[in-house]
Amino acid sequence: MRPAIQRFWLGAAVIGLLIAVLVELKAQPAAGEDALVLSADETLGAALRAGDRSAARRLLSLQFSFADENGKIHERKDFLADLKSVAAAPGTDVKVKVYGLVAMVTGYRKSALGNDAFFLDIWAKQKRAWRALTMQDVLLAAPGEPSVVPEAPAAPGKPSECKNPCQTIPYRVRSPAEQDIVNAFEAIERASFAHDADEWSKHIADEYVEYRSGQVPIPKLRGSAVIEDQKQYNIAPVLTAIQSMRLSVYGDGAAMITTNGDYSAPLLQIARVWVKRNGQWLLTISVQTAIKPSPQ
Repeated sequence: MRPAIQRFWLGAAVIGLLIAVLVELKAQPAAGEDALVLSADETLGAALRAGDRSAARRLLSLQFSFADENGKIHERKDFLADLKSVAAAPGTDVKVKVYGLVAMVTGYRKSALGNDAFFLDIWAKQKRAWRALTMQDVLLAAPGEPSVVPEAPAAPGKPSECKNPCQTIPYRVRSPAEQDIVNAFEAIERASFAHDADEWSKHIADEYVEYRSGQVPIPKLRGSAVIEDQKQYNIAPVLTAIQSMRLSVYGDGAAMITTNGDYSAPLLQIARVWVKRNGQWLLTISVQTAIKPSPQ
């Protein structure tokens, strides 16, 4: 009788271990997806440097766009027309994060304009293949240098309310998932406007980092501290209105591309990645490139 009982408990333990392993595997990206994304990103970079339009075309989504460190937008057709003019050197300190059917590759590279830029490449899995949705470069503050705070044009006074982007944005949602992301985004903006760091943090992933032209990277904890400082010293937050937005949702991942700007701050081209965890959409990264005025 005792051996039978021992075999029963041993079998139960094995089954429990298998269930735990399966749950853990289900919660993580498919094995090898990181490597596939990195390989696609490196292949695209090599195709740009070689001027191989055919190879590059196969890796770009139809919605692809590239924002250089000056905030200039290169749409897919123009991007493919002259690859070497946008080709960057191979990246360093490269990191890959996969959020289901959306992935991002980040790091540093010498841009086509010869500058040391931080980059964000966003990929989406379309028809079982990884294709680039967008690429964006930004020039950060150099190590050891203080952040550069851009001077804003004179404003008529401290705003008493925030309509765009806190209450409404110029975008027509196409699905319940998009509506949920828009709701989360507006909640983040309202929390920033109200100096509510706790509410802001609820919609921000733990790995979140903000990268902005002329500034040092700001992780989640630092971002929350900035909101607390603004509250303590009664500093009005700078929230720029959205002029245009593109939102692409793939399963539990999404990419948001916006152009922001109004009288209160310079124009910005912003790329964001979202992930859905435990039924809630969280912001994982924000790359904000200042748009330089075109030479007259």
